[in-house]
Amino acid sequence: MTSLPVPHTLPRVSPAIVGAARGRAAVRVRTATAALGGGCGGGGGMEQRHGDAPHSPGKSTLACALSRELHCRGHLTYVLDGDNLRHGLNRDLSFKAEDRAENIRRVGEVAKLFADAGVICIASLISPYRRDRDACRALLPHSNFIEVFIDLPLKICEARDPKGLYKLARTGKIKGFTGIDDPYEPPINGEIVIKMKDGECPSPKAMAKQVLCYLEENGYLQA
Repeated sequence: MTSLPVPHTLPRVSPAIVGAARGRAAVRVRTATAALGGGCGGGGGMEQRHGDAPHSPGKSTLACALSRELHCRGHLTYVLDGDNLRHGLNRDLSFKAEDRAENIRRVGEVAKLFADAGVICIASLISPYRRDRDACRALLPHSNFIEVFIDLPLKICEARDPKGLYKLARTGKIKGFTGIDDPYEPPINGEIVIKMKDGECPSPKAMAKQVLCYLEENGYLQA
């Protein structure tokens, strides 16, 4: 989960768009902050004990593409990337369930600060549990939290696994791996769902356009 809070109309508090993929991606966005996190296929969108998962379809790629598109339209954005946060703000956290929850909580609080400042914050995170995403949503009332569910098959995530983490999880060498031996809880009422079309994954530009269309149609990008 994917956190992105964005203000409805600058400089008001920004909403957040959160995107989650069935395999490993989730995103939050609105006019101030966005979070990306989630997972692919069968249930992967979780952080791992041995580090965050490799870039899954939609997570970091969508965050960067969305940030570029919003920037070109004159909107301030900031990307909170889970991997980078693990080297700084959240470097004291492990990948146990309670630390994963704290990881998401901290990012939600940071996203809220961006939203309050009128900045669109895009958080690229693995966020497998509904309760953690819902807790972040509660921090951003008044529809300032937008959840994007990147609903892609687990096989897509496994195919795009440059670090070979899925293979290690399949052989039992990594435990608590989202989508393999740990659950991913897909959003129930996410604002945006990104799916494959004609058997193909949408391009980063197409995914960003889908999110932008939602923001425009709902008045989040009004000057």
